[in-house]
Amino acid sequence: MLVSATALLGATLGTVSGVLTLCGLSLLCKSCKKGKLERGDEADPEKAKPSILHTLTQFSVQKCTEPIQPQASFKFPKIYRPKPSVTSQEVVNYKEHGAANDTSAAELDTCNQATEREEVFSLPRQASTDETPCTSEQTGAMTTSSSILYPKLHFSISLHKGNGELHISIVEAENISVEAGCEGYISGCVSISEEQKHAHTAVHKLAVHVQWGEELVFALPVEATEDTDSLDGEVALSLHCCDRFSHNSTLGTMRFKLADISMMLDADCWVDLQPPKQEVASSAGELLLSLSYLPAANRLGVVVMKARGLQSDKLKDNIDLSVKLTLKHQNAKLKKKQTRRVKHKMNPVWNEMMMLELPSELLAKSSVELEVLNLDRPGTLLPLGRCMLGLHTSGTGLQHWKQMLDNPRKQIAMWHPLYT
Repeated sequence: MLVSATALLGATLGTVSGVLTLCGLSLLCKSCKKGKLERGDEADPEKAKPSILHTLTQFSVQKCTEPIQPQASFKFPKIYRPKPSVTSQEVVNYKEHGAANDTSAAELDTCNQATEREEVFSLPRQASTDETPCTSEQTGAMTTSSSILYPKLHFSISLHKGNGELHISIVEAENISVEAGCEGYISGCVSISEEQKHAHTAVHKLAVHVQWGEELVFALPVEATEDTDSLDGEVALSLHCCDRFSHNSTLGTMRFKLADISMMLDADCWVDLQPPKQEVASSAGELLLSLSYLPAANRLGVVVMKARGLQSDKLKDNIDLSVKLTLKHQNAKLKKKQTRRVKHKMNPVWNEMMMLELPSELLAKSSVELEVLNLDRPGTLLPLGRCMLGLHTSGTGLQHWKQMLDNPRKQIAMWHPLYT
């Protein structure tokens, strides 16, 4: 019994001592490892692992009262502004700005929507001895309505009371602008009490200046020559042109009352011949147009907008309307264009722009003719009415052209009556 108790006590003490020994050895090993780690951290502080002891030294924060200015990582882009464009013809040198003019002309051509029909006629260039005809000195003066030169007529009047005759001496005429090879004459007409008496000069070859030196004689009532202030009538003098095709046209006309003869007797008279008035006729409708001229690009812009009040028997069967434009220089046709067709509308709307190349020096002698056409059947175009614009026209055509010359680079719209 005693032996068994002693053996049990010894086994228990041995177990406890073994456990204590193992605990001590484990503590010793841990302490050794810890010491090695601390010595390694002191030798190489960069490789030290983060711990509670190293927190204050690793994350040290320094306060600063100065504001921190952020630095941009990119540069501010440069702003490229276009150079001031030259729109005035007074300062354009076509040698230096040739490329720019070609570019602007190409851009303007993109606005031309009338692509159905286009016919171009060549205009022969006049001979010139100047090697640089497009310099700023020559293109400085643009044609305006105030600078237009109308034909001038030089004449004198004498009254022969004995035989009751009125003598009008045609001396000369100047500022005549016609095509080469044309001939012309001066005609006179005296109207008294619904009676007209006509006379005309001989036919001469027309040029800028023409000498006539002829007399037109008109018989007047003898009693009327004694008191000219009581005469009721008028005198008209006209300059006519006949081309190679025997087509006669009136270049200008002037009128004065017979009652004013007493103030004009034995005096040299110089008068401007005004464009002839358009004959009064029934209008076939109206056409709304817009004109603009670009001096720097030498471009004439015509916008065919719309028409109204088209009255014609030709619209009963079929309505297929278009507008044909013809650019003329004197009697020569330079270019033709035509708008698209609008069907089944009595008041058609086109809103098409046509750009025409026209130098400024040709503006005074050029004109634009517009004609409204109806496609009755395939291949058959019937004219409904037409209108003319230019300095040698009258009415709204002359007024619209003058406003365009006085306001370059501006769109000016106006209604024009159509005549058959």
